[in-house]
Amino acid sequence: MYEQLRIKMRRFFKTVHFTVAWISMSVVLLFVLFGSIFPAAAQDLFNSIHGFITEYFGWYYLLAASFFLLFALWLLFSRYGSIRLGGAHERPEFGYFTWFSMMFSAGMGIGLVFYSIAEPLAYFANPPIGEGGTAEAANTAMLFTYFHWGLHAWAIYVVLALSLAYFSYRFRMPLTIRSMFYPIFGDRIYGPIGNTIDILAIFATLFGLATSLGLGVMQLNSGLNIIAGIEESTFNQVILIAAVTFIAVLSVVSGLHRGLKWLSVFNLIVAILFLTFVFLAGPTLFNLRFLVDSTGGYLQNLIQMSFWNDAVGASGYGDEPSAFQKDWTIFYWAWWIAWSPFVGIFIARVSRGRTVREFVTGALLLPTAFVFVWLTVFGGTALHLEIAAGESGAGIADADLTAALFVTLGHLPWSFLASLVACLLIATYFITSSDSATHVVDALITRGSKRSPTRQRVIWGVTEGAVAAVLLIVGGDAALRSLQTGSITTGLPFSIILIFVCVNLFRALRQEFKVKGVDPDP
Repeated sequence: MYEQLRIKMRRFFKTVHFTVAWISMSVVLLFVLFGSIFPAAAQDLFNSIHGFITEYFGWYYLLAASFFLLFALWLLFSRYGSIRLGGAHERPEFGYFTWFSMMFSAGMGIGLVFYSIAEPLAYFANPPIGEGGTAEAANTAMLFTYFHWGLHAWAIYVVLALSLAYFSYRFRMPLTIRSMFYPIFGDRIYGPIGNTIDILAIFATLFGLATSLGLGVMQLNSGLNIIAGIEESTFNQVILIAAVTFIAVLSVVSGLHRGLKWLSVFNLIVAILFLTFVFLAGPTLFNLRFLVDSTGGYLQNLIQMSFWNDAVGASGYGDEPSAFQKDWTIFYWAWWIAWSPFVGIFIARVSRGRTVREFVTGALLLPTAFVFVWLTVFGGTALHLEIAAGESGAGIADADLTAALFVTLGHLPWSFLASLVACLLIATYFITSSDSATHVVDALITRGSKRSPTRQRVIWGVTEGAVAAVLLIVGGDAALRSLQTGSITTGLPFSIILIFVCVNLFRALRQEFKVKGVDPDP
C-alpha cells in the first residue's frame, strides 16, 4: 500500500520542479496565515517595508521605469526589429485580434475597470499640483491617470515578455524567468539561483492576483447590491469568488486554445461594446475633446512627469509636503514591476512567431492607445458629471471606490442594463486573469512545460481563488491591503532583474547580428 502511494505521488509530481513547487506553496501558506491571524501586525510590518522603499528608493523607481520605456522604444526603431521570435519562417500562433484580446485581459483587466473612474476622481479632489475641484484639476487628473496606466506600465511588461520570448523561442530555453539569465549564470540557472528567481516570480503572481481578485469581487458585489439588492458582505464575496473560480478552472481544463482564447475574445468584444455605449450615452463631444486635450498634454509633459520626484515638496520647503508621489506614482511603478513576471510570461506564451517590431507595437503602443480611450470615456464621463452638477457634485466622488463605476452608470440611460454588462465584464476579467495566472504558475513549476497534467493546473487555479477567499474571510480589507503591500515590495528585487534582462537581451541581439555577418553599429 505504501509503495502504491509512493508510485502515485511520483507520477503526480513527475512534471513538477519539486523544490520550486513546495517552497512556493510554503511561502504562500505562511503569508496567508500571518496576514489572516495577525492582520494588524502584518499591515504594520508591510506598510513599514513599503514606506521605507518608497521613501528611500522612489527616485530609483522613476529612473528604472523610464529606462524600461526608453529601451522598449529603442527596440521598436532599432535594426533588430525584424528578428522573429521563433524560426525564420515561423508565423504567429494567434491572429491579431485574438492576440491583443489575450494580452490585454492578462495585462490590466480588473484593475482598469476598477480605477478608470475612481482614480481620476481622486486626483480631481486632491490633485498633485494646484487646487482641487477646478477645471485645471480635471485636466491634471486625467493627465496623471494616463501617466500611471500608459507607456511606462506596458513598457515594463514588454521588456520581460520580449526577452523571455526571444530566449525561449530562438534558443529553445524553458519558458521561465530563469532562462533569461543563462548568458550570465550558464547551467547554474538550473540550481538554487534559478529556483530563487522562479519562486519570487510565483510569489508575486499569486499574491498580486489575489489582491486584484479581491478588489474585483468587492466591486462585483457592490454592483450586484445596486442591481439586485444583494448585501455587500464577506460571505457573499466568498460565494462569488467560488463561483467565478469554478468557471476559471473549467476554462483552464479546456486549454489555452479553447477556454482562455475564446473568453479573452469575448471579453474584449464586451469591453468595446460597453465602452461604445458609455461614449454615446455620456458627454460624447466633451470626451472627444478631452481625449485630444489629455493625449496632447500627456505627450507634451511625458518627460517632465517621468522624472518628477517632488524633491522640494518632499523636503518640506515651500508648501505642505505632498504624499502624491509615494501614494500613487511609486506605488504604480512598483506594482507594475511586481506584476511583470505574471503578465510577461503570459504575453511571451501567446506571442510566438511575431517579429520584435511587431511585438513592441502590439504590446506597447496599441494597449496604451486603447487604455487612453477607455480612461477618457469612463473617467471623463464621471468628471463631466461632477463638474456639471456644481458644488453639490453628482455623488460619484463621495461614493465608495467599489461603487464609483455603478454610481456613474446610474446617471446614464439604461443604467440597469449597463450595470449588468459591467458585472459581466468584471466577472469575465476575473476568470481570464485567474486562468492566465494559472498557466503562468504552472509553467514556472514545470520548468516551462506546456504539457503538464490537467489536475496540476486545477490545483493552482483553486489555490488562487482560495488565497483571495481566505484573505476576505479572516483578514478582511486589512489583510488584503497588507498582502498587497507585501507583493509590491517584490518590485524592488524584480526591477534589478529587469535591468539585467535588458542588458542580456541587448547583448544577445547584438551577437546574433554579428554571427550573421551584419555589424549592428554603423
